[in-house]
Amino acid sequence: MLKKLACVSALLFSFAKAEAQNYYSGSEYGVSFGASQYFGDLNDEYGFRFIRPALGGFVRYHLNPYISLKGGLNYTHVGYYDKYSSNVYNQKRNLSFQSDIFEAVLQAEFNFFRFTTGEVGNRWTPYLTGGIGAFYYDPWAEFNGKKYNLRKLGTEGQNAGFDDRKYSKFAMCFPVGAGFKYWLRPGLNLGFEISNRLTTTDYLDDVSTTYVGSNYFPNDPQIQNPAYYLQDRSLEVDPSDPLGRAGKQRGNSSTKDQYLMFVFNLSFQLKVYKCPAYMNRGIMDF
Repeated sequence: MLKKLACVSALLFSFAKAEAQNYYSGSEYGVSFGASQYFGDLNDEYGFRFIRPALGGFVRYHLNPYISLKGGLNYTHVGYYDKYSSNVYNQKRNLSFQSDIFEAVLQAEFNFFRFTTGEVGNRWTPYLTGGIGAFYYDPWAEFNGKKYNLRKLGTEGQNAGFDDRKYSKFAMCFPVGAGFKYWLRPGLNLGFEISNRLTTTDYLDDVSTTYVGSNYFPNDPQIQNPAYYLQDRSLEVDPSDPLGRAGKQRGNSSTKDQYLMFVFNLSFQLKVYKCPAYMNRGIMDF
C-alpha cells in the first residue's frame, strides 16, 4: 500500500517537476506529405520539371534521444520528358515516361543534438538518415492519346530474345538524406526531410541500354503497333532520320535511376502514465 501511495504522489509531483520524457512513449506515429523528383536516363541534367505529390505514413521508435528507427509506407508519382532537356540528342530522342511508386522503407536516424518531445532544453535537432527499402513501379507512356505499359511492350527488345534486359516491377532502394525535427508541443512533433532513393534498377524510366532496331517491332500502317513507335520516338521529330538504329545508344546503363523525396512529417507520441523509473528505484529502496 505504501508503495502505491508513493508512486501516485511521485506521478502528481512529476507533472510540475519531473522531466517530460518520462511520460511519453518511445513510439511515434505520423504522416508525411510533400513531393518527389526522378533522376535518370531522361533526366541526366538533374532538372526539376516534373515534381509531383508524395505522401505516406510512418512509425518511429526512439532507441535513445540520439538514435531512432523509422518504418514507412509511401506513395508518389514520377516521370519526365526528353523535351525538357537542353541536350539536342535527348530532344531528338523524344522519349517520356510516368509511373506510380509504392514503397516500404526502414530508416535509421542520427540526431545531431539530444531530442525528446516535451523536454524544453532539447526542442529541435537536425539529423542524418539512411536505410533500405523496396518499391513497386510500372512505367507507361502516352501515344495517340492512349496510355501504354512500356514493360509489356519490351521497348529494348525484352520480348524479342534480349532476355538480359528484362526487368521486374519491384526493386530495392536505399534512402540517404537529412532532416530537421522540432516539437510543437509535448507529444506533437513536426519535421522536414529530404532523402534521395538510390535504386537497384535502371528501368524506372524504361530506358537503359541501346536500340535493338525497328525490325524487331513489326508494324502495319493500317494497324499501328504501339511498340514500334514507342521504342523510337524520334520518328515523331524527324521521320526521315530516326535514331533507332540497332546498337545505337538509347540510355546510359552505367548508372541506376533515382528519385528524391522531400516531405514534411507531422507525428505524435502517446502519454504513458506510470511511475518514473528513478522513483521506482527509490520506492524499492524504501
